[in-house]
Amino acid sequence: MKTTTADADADLRAHEPDTREHVWSLHVLGTGAASAVDLGSSGAVLERDGVPMLLVDCGPGTLEHYLRNYRTQPSAVFITHGHMDHVAGLERLFHAAWFNPAQRGRIKMFMHANLMPILQARVADYPGAIAEGGANFWEGFWLIPCSRGFWLDGWWFDVFATRHHVPGTSFGVALRGCFAWTGDTRPIPEVLSCVTDDHTLVAHDCALIGNPSHTGVADIEREYPAELRARLLLYHYGSEADAQILRERGFKVAVPDGRYPLHVPQPVRAEAG
Repeated sequence: MKTTTADADADLRAHEPDTREHVWSLHVLGTGAASAVDLGSSGAVLERDGVPMLLVDCGPGTLEHYLRNYRTQPSAVFITHGHMDHVAGLERLFHAAWFNPAQRGRIKMFMHANLMPILQARVADYPGAIAEGGANFWEGFWLIPCSRGFWLDGWWFDVFATRHHVPGTSFGVALRGCFAWTGDTRPIPEVLSCVTDDHTLVAHDCALIGNPSHTGVADIEREYPAELRARLLLYHYGSEADAQILRERGFKVAVPDGRYPLHVPQPVRAEAG
C-alpha cells in the first residue's frame, strides 16, 4: 500500500511527546540497601498525572508493591544493573506477563546492552522458563537493549554509566529537566553534569559510610557542588535511623512509598536523540 505524505506526518505526530501541561512525579517504592529489607528494595516509578510511565528496577517485592499501587502490570521497565536486590522480581514479572495473553511480549524492558549477558546468566537461563515448556524467558517481554538512551512515549531518556562494583555493569537513567535515578553508584559529578540541569531532581545512592561500590555521605559532601547537593534525593540507606542522620546533615532523603514532584520536562526533537 502506498504511503502518502499525510500518512507519514500522522505517524510522526504519533511519536511526538504530548506537550500539554502535565503533573510529573517520582514515586519511590523502596529506599533500602540490600540488607535493609524493612525499607523495601530500591526502585521507583516515573508518573505523569498519577499514571505510571516507567518502573526503575524490579527487586524482591517491587512488583507486589507496584501492583498494590497501580492495580496493573508495568508497561515499561528500566534495569540499572544485575544485582539481585534490583532484578530478583523479574522472574515473577515474567510469569505474570506470560500467563496473561494481553501482556505477553508487551512490557517494554529497557537495559543497557552490556547487561544482557549478565541478566541472561542470572535470571533467564534457568532450564525451563515455565513447567509446561515452550517458553523463552525474554519472549515474555519486549526487550529493548540500548546504549546512549531510549525513546518512550515520545520522550528521550538518557542512559549513563555509573560507578558500581565492576566498570561497565551499572547504569542510571535520566529525563533531562525532570529526574535522574543513579542506581547503585559511587559519586559521578562529571556524568551528572552532562545529563541533568538546574531543574532535575537527582535520586542518588547514599549511605552513612561509603565503600568501593556505594556512596557515603562524606563522599557527597566532598565531591558534589552545593547547587547539585540541593537537588539530591538520597536513597539506598541502611535504616530509618541512618536516614534521620542524613536529614540532620541537610539532605533530602526519600521515604518508602514517597512521591516527589518533578519539573515538567521539555520535549527533545527526534533527530537530537
